[in-house]
Amino acid sequence: MSNSAVIQRTFSVLEAVSASGSASAKTVADRLEIPLPTVYRLLHELEDCNYLVYLKEDKCFELGPKCFELGLSFQQRLVAPHPIRQITDELHRSLGTAAYFAIYRGSDILLTYSSDCEKHPRLRPLRFGFHEAAHATAFGKILLSAMPEAQRTEYLDARGMQVLTPHTIVRRDLLDIHLEEVATRGIAWEHDEFLPRQTCAAVPVRNGTGMQVGAIAVSTPSSKANGRMKVLESTLRQHAGLCSRYLRGGTHREAS
Repeated sequence: MSNSAVIQRTFSVLEAVSASGSASAKTVADRLEIPLPTVYRLLHELEDCNYLVYLKEDKCFELGPKCFELGLSFQQRLVAPHPIRQITDELHRSLGTAAYFAIYRGSDILLTYSSDCEKHPRLRPLRFGFHEAAHATAFGKILLSAMPEAQRTEYLDARGMQVLTPHTIVRRDLLDIHLEEVATRGIAWEHDEFLPRQTCAAVPVRNGTGMQVGAIAVSTPSSKANGRMKVLESTLRQHAGLCSRYLRGGTHREAS
């Protein structure tokens, strides 16, 4: 077996434990269809490196301290700066919607902050680090619309365009037409494309050179979006301007 195959198998074992919260060697072997002796060896190697811990009483493995260290480091590097979080919080309070901030990271589109409350909850799949379904999310569409065609093709070919609802755009030609409109108007809408009965909108955020580096977005039940489209758009643009001003090196002022 090649080195890359061994590495891939090791990470598959780690991910199988993570997906279950805890798992026995037999559970991992059955799920991955890998011989049990091989799974035992990989589990104990991961345990020796502190990526897993073995719970003797439960006879199962859980994530170890090294995984939590990596997760903390990842979050500390990528969490949105405090002024961006403040602006996103202001957007949430101003509109009475959940609000989000997403960025480019390498070849990915990554959600780095969300602001919500019990009355106006975020869409539950959207959590810190979320990087799926760019074709179906408003902030994903904003960032896709700014990609050169070759980069967009590479991105979508690698990740696919999963059908999430009956309204999800999954034909590439239709998505390209839609993204051209997004780029022209400077705002992306999605109605029931990511989750049923939910509407989302996003606008771009730019750095000091004018380059699009992120997007700020909101989500709300579609029934509450009706008749509020203009208010949602104008407030989004106002707060995106505050984010862009901060990224240009200015100070953050609350929206009036």
